[in-house]
Amino acid sequence: METEILSLDPMDYRVLQEIAADGRISDVTLGDRVHLSSTAAARRRKILEERGAIANYTANLHIERLGYGVTALVSIELQSQAEEVLNEFEEAVVRCPSMSFCSFVSGDTDFVMMIHVRSFGDYDRIYRRELSKLPHVAKIRSSFVMRQVTQRTTPPIVFTNQE
Repeated sequence: METEILSLDPMDYRVLQEIAADGRISDVTLGDRVHLSSTAAARRRKILEERGAIANYTANLHIERLGYGVTALVSIELQSQAEEVLNEFEEAVVRCPSMSFCSFVSGDTDFVMMIHVRSFGDYDRIYRRELSKLPHVAKIRSSFVMRQVTQRTTPPIVFTNQE
């Protein structure tokens, strides 16, 4: 299924950039920052939401301050890439409570996951209780994040490649 690419003007991109930086920005502040009235800014925001340029609004939690100081990047290789195997794995993985991200990828592995845990012992428990019980897994490889350099919800290039 191919995603529709929206046609946006430079003002739409300016509005999106401000909202991406602060999802709680008021229409008055948004308007001031992009040089629109608050009414025009609110109208732009609503149109961008309705057209699907804004998927949702969330809070970015400081996961380490909540006690989850270890992040594991997990590569999963399946026994097969048959459609029913992929579907069964995907249905099972979304039920893993420790997983925050999972994508089907190209290359030597089939899926890449991100898991946040309190400790390496906690990871061992999750490995045994969740990961090792996922269907059709042939190989699991884990790498641990030593230092996070950056984390973005939207890469800056989105706001520089405007047509």
